[in-house]
Amino acid sequence: MRSFGIAALSVILGGCASVTRGTTENISISSTPSGVEAVVSGMEVPTTCTTPCSVVVKRNADISITFQKEGYEPQIVPLSRDIPTSGAAGFAGNLLLGGVVGMGVDAATGAATDHKPNPVIVTMQPSAPARARPPAPKKPRPPAAPAPDTGT
Repeated sequence: MRSFGIAALSVILGGCASVTRGTTENISISSTPSGVEAVVSGMEVPTTCTTPCSVVVKRNADISITFQKEGYEPQIVPLSRDIPTSGAAGFAGNLLLGGVVGMGVDAATGAATDHKPNPVIVTMQPSAPARARPPAPKKPRPPAAPAPDTGT
């Protein structure tokens, strides 16, 4: 009976970080200048927003953000995943309350991780102005043929 109670408690409390932190997080995105298109990839459906903006992403997703605006060089910022102190505490709480089941849930959902950097802030660099090509060198004209002598 005691084993059954422990197993039931493990299932109920499984995934402490999933419960305390959730499986999604909010990513704040900004740029200088503002009004830059930010394309967030790595989500189930790629999302586009105009800076400043924010998006909700799954904690276990591999996210990258592409910034683009006419007149500026595009930039790509890959986000890494890190286990912060609060995530580590929730994950460690599984040892006490959720056991292996909770650890498995948190590992699968990424609940113990955060994306870095967050907020994502970029400074756009102006693109180099297109250089005008110098005119192609003109080929010299061949000398004009002498006019035929008509004898008049």
